[in-house]
Amino acid sequence: MNELQKMDQGTNVVTFNFFDPTQFETMQRVCKMFANSELVPDMYKVSDKNPIDKATANCMIAISIAMRIGADPLMIMQNMTPIYGRPAWSSKFLIATVNTCGRFNPLQYRFTNLGRLGKVEYTIYNKIWTPGQNGGKGYYRNEAKVEVFDGTQIDNIQCIAYTTKKGSTDILESTPVDVKLAVQEGWYTKNGSKWQTMTRQMLTYRAASMWTNAYAPELSMGMKTVEEMHDIVDAEYEDVTDTVEKEKAENANKGTINIDDAPTATDPAQPKDQPTDQGNNQNQPGNNAPKANGPGF
Repeated sequence: MNELQKMDQGTNVVTFNFFDPTQFETMQRVCKMFANSELVPDMYKVSDKNPIDKATANCMIAISIAMRIGADPLMIMQNMTPIYGRPAWSSKFLIATVNTCGRFNPLQYRFTNLGRLGKVEYTIYNKIWTPGQNGGKGYYRNEAKVEVFDGTQIDNIQCIAYTTKKGSTDILESTPVDVKLAVQEGWYTKNGSKWQTMTRQMLTYRAASMWTNAYAPELSMGMKTVEEMHDIVDAEYEDVTDTVEKEKAENANKGTINIDDAPTATDPAQPKDQPTDQGNNQNQPGNNAPKANGPGF
């Protein structure tokens, strides 16, 4: 492990060079050790659905992130979850990272009741299929619709995360987060949202995330929290080309069409009760019928 212990004297962060053959080989051995452990989550563990190459790659990314922020690799693996194909932090882990980084005092939270929420307008999005033009790809787009949320019986609680740098008295505050904002952004009314049942906890998580993004983005490395990812409204459009092509391959041309049986545009349609030439030919001797002057074999 001596090859990996290159320290940046300014920040005391262990760095790893993917392009150094010695470091890369050492990291591969470390990753295989984690991949064969029972303590790591499934996406880092070798299994029938997760081959060794994939598990090793996931472990290497997690260890690289751990080295950058000075955290334990196992903690990173336990608290980094892929949501919609993107890695996201556990909010509790992000708060713990800020509190233990050594640069700031522990985060604190100020709650204020701003009175009744009242009626709040918010926007919902319905997916509308839009076919492609001139043979182009089709896609889903979100059609906006404004609705009114009745919050006359709900308190509009505001939360602000704040702390100070060690050795300084300047207070660093996050952007205020309140229930009205959660309704307007669609977090409160989203299906399966915890905002209605765990309002203060969700306010705490969101305020802490906003504080980190403002004052210590290097700790989150630009990644959102799990709660933020669940609250995000769907994108404006979704490319479904692969799905459409799959359905076409599975369902198209299942039946056989005999083109010879279909009437052509130049031939007049024949009455249904009038025998066709094909019907008349059925009474005529064919190639396999016995000849008139010969035996029937």
